[in-house]
Amino acid sequence: MLEDKPMENKQLNTAELMVKCLEAEGVEYIFGIPGEENLALVAALKNSSIQFVTTRHEQGAAFMADMYGRLTGKAGVCLSTLGPGATNLVTGVADAQGDGAPLVAITGQVGTDKMHITSHQLLDLTKMFEPITKRAKIVVRPDTIGEIVRLAFKYAESERPGATYIDLPVNISKMMVSDEEKPLKRAKANLKEFASMQNVELAAAEIFRAQNPVILAGSGAVRAGASHALTHFAEELKIPVVNTMMAKGVIPIDNPYAMMTVGIPQKDYANKILESADLVIAVGYDLVEFAPAVWNQQRKIKIIHIGSSPADTNKCYQCTVEVVGDMTESLNSIARRTTRNTEPEHAIKVYKRFSEEQKLYEEDDSFPMKPQKIIHDVRKFLGKDDILVSDVGAHKMWIGRLYGCYQPNTCIISNGFASMGIGVPGAVAAKLVHPDKKIITITGDGGFAMNSQELETAVRLGLNFAVLIFNDSGYGLIKWRQLDQYGESHNVDFTNPDFVKLAEAMNCKGYKVEKAGDLMPILEEAFKQKVPAIIDCAVDYSENTKLTEHLKKICEDPEL
Repeated sequence: MLEDKPMENKQLNTAELMVKCLEAEGVEYIFGIPGEENLALVAALKNSSIQFVTTRHEQGAAFMADMYGRLTGKAGVCLSTLGPGATNLVTGVADAQGDGAPLVAITGQVGTDKMHITSHQLLDLTKMFEPITKRAKIVVRPDTIGEIVRLAFKYAESERPGATYIDLPVNISKMMVSDEEKPLKRAKANLKEFASMQNVELAAAEIFRAQNPVILAGSGAVRAGASHALTHFAEELKIPVVNTMMAKGVIPIDNPYAMMTVGIPQKDYANKILESADLVIAVGYDLVEFAPAVWNQQRKIKIIHIGSSPADTNKCYQCTVEVVGDMTESLNSIARRTTRNTEPEHAIKVYKRFSEEQKLYEEDDSFPMKPQKIIHDVRKFLGKDDILVSDVGAHKMWIGRLYGCYQPNTCIISNGFASMGIGVPGAVAAKLVHPDKKIITITGDGGFAMNSQELETAVRLGLNFAVLIFNDSGYGLIKWRQLDQYGESHNVDFTNPDFVKLAEAMNCKGYKVEKAGDLMPILEEAFKQKVPAIIDCAVDYSENTKLTEHLKKICEDPEL
């Protein structure tokens, strides 16, 4: 009988070492589609701890990686082949870059021996991804793979997070690497960097002198985990907080100093609070979401910038003081060095008006349902830590305006790049990250059709979530803008399939809301299913232009 011999260490090829590097980065999932030029990488994943999630479109894969990064703070990873596979990734990669979500995109490529000639499906992918990523690199030598992967994750996850790209030529992926090549270690988290004490003192003095300060909280405060510190800061100093769409829940909506969300195109109640300020304390504020020209066009409002990075450059965002460092420490340090005893009466008055208006829709039984009523019912149904993923369209404006959150990252809105089609793939990723939470995506019929194919992915993975479709048979947001600007609409209407039958054909569960009272019991039933549930709800978007007219009156109201 032959004795068992110890297994010799198998020499790795570049693709196999890349997988080892991805494992060292803590990657859980790779979302993507196999192709001829990435087969070595797909084969290397066979015995990996990383789960490969085969999607039905590369855009869906990129959106899943985008959402994974947004929810976890760790880079989501998406994979495609070269040429059309890579171009299909672009929208989702750009969305992650625009929203500040960490993402690493990997594609196959023709061999380096063919790049100098005309070749099938050849594009200069590194150049294509450079404008929409923080870093884009091609692997030209096997011994560089460890450094390229480590740098891709380092750039993607560093503040401000975003997308990076790795181009892996097919011949390089199959080349053997030296036994000396190993994955690079992730660097330990840096010690907290504290803001200049002089600037902390200056900020405290400005807040003490201000007659009407307002906090403008952005997505950076969510990423920094500064929610508790911000809430304590607002309570201690009695300062109202207005948040951007991507910072929903950074202060609980039931806190007396939580004062609504800014970011819809029209000026709203929250804008009235901002415009009345003599000092804006911008905490984790990202200009990409809400331009300073909207609230400081005259450049008369003093600004304190509190962030992990220095203030962006903008003529309407010239800061009196910049407090740059760990946001929690900065907020706590400033709060200890100043005091305020006056309640923000104007902000409280404005918020009261806003709240009273919303109560008018709580019992509205009209059908098609008003967007205000739909969002009220969804908020009433979901728990405080459940997650709403918003697609992009007219419904996003209503969600941004009306949906209140108690915790950060419980209402996910793409408001940097703001791409339609993120809803269904976003829900897939959200459910993978948070399997024990209720996940609902609210989408328009336009956005739903862009990536509805990923319902098959969800069914195959055994995921259950709800997709609530605002059905108006048109591109509602564009129609809203046309009506506001021209008084009429063109080229925005279409027809829809029977969404219930579509759901059943995709092995999902389908529901159709026939009257306002149906929505709550349908939501209850939907979350008892083991598969995704598609809810078709006709929406009354005549409320869009009514809101435009109403907000014009608010802007002109001398009492506000």
